[in-house]
Amino acid sequence: MIGQSIKNSKIINDTFDCRYINLLVSRTINETGKPSSLKVMRFMRVWFKVLAEIIKKKPDVCYLALTAKGAAFYKDVLLVALLRAFQIKRVYHLHNKGFSRIKTTKIDDFFYRYVFKDADIILLSSQLYSDIKAFVPPSRISICPNGIVDTILNFKPQTVVKEKPVKIMFLSNLCESKGVFVLLEACSVLQKKGIDFECDFIGAEGDLDAIKFSEKVKQHKLASNVKYLGKKFDKDKQDVFESTDIFIHPTLSDCFPLVLLEAMQYSLPVVSTFEGGISDIVEDGTTGYLVPQKNVEALAEKLEVLIKNPDQRQQMGLAGRQKYEKEFTLNAFELRLRNILQEVLDK
Repeated sequence: MIGQSIKNSKIINDTFDCRYINLLVSRTINETGKPSSLKVMRFMRVWFKVLAEIIKKKPDVCYLALTAKGAAFYKDVLLVALLRAFQIKRVYHLHNKGFSRIKTTKIDDFFYRYVFKDADIILLSSQLYSDIKAFVPPSRISICPNGIVDTILNFKPQTVVKEKPVKIMFLSNLCESKGVFVLLEACSVLQKKGIDFECDFIGAEGDLDAIKFSEKVKQHKLASNVKYLGKKFDKDKQDVFESTDIFIHPTLSDCFPLVLLEAMQYSLPVVSTFEGGISDIVEDGTTGYLVPQKNVEALAEKLEVLIKNPDQRQQMGLAGRQKYEKEFTLNAFELRLRNILQEVLDK
């Protein structure tokens, strides 16, 4: 999504003659990060095309996304080697993390130091600097939070209806790393307390399929409270957002999840975790709540507070919408990125 936004950005394209290249080519979520003959062939075409462009245009700077691990990282190493050979300035926009956890051998250390040497780094949040602190000095770091286009300019927050069951929304792939099991356990806690709520899970199947998810729902006896609605797009997705009261994202692994910005667009209070740059998005106690990862009790407690306090839900949701409009619009993101790239060119 962000790569396409950069490619289509009038602000950036009117300032720079550059391209955004995504080297991670995957057809399904399960293929992501896995090597395949198709991906190798596509990468080689990209590599030779980049070489031709370098020789032909002699660019001043190359801006690219850098992957933290797996085969995609080593493809990036090959591209970086090409750029370094021609002494081209490099700007890496990191949309993932894991560099500090992966570094286990001297070979890992060598490749990370080689890739990061003399490069300028764009992070989505200052909270993510610790992941690359061993390889990049602070002077090479710029912070550029993501932004998304506002598709609901005429949306008005729904009137609080105290009689209906409060609706909770989870929007992500069905992956254990997104906190699916943790949320189901928290829903079980709420149900046992006799709290009236509905929780809709929306997204593609990931490492958990619909069958495994359904089995877990039955195990917790949550069939009357929890539903898996599959993937939703466009108007269907908007309809679910507009009928939702609380947005939940109990992730165990994330950098800067855009779904939180979507929820803030719809003036929804957000409950999430202290993970990655999420604390830059959600102001704990103001636009929603943050809880420790895997803490079922804390998650259930914050959901209970919001379920029982409709006025607080509305107040937090409106504060989130205001924060989105101030910090996370696509226009704000494009202006920040343009200024960072200009500063790199001016060095």
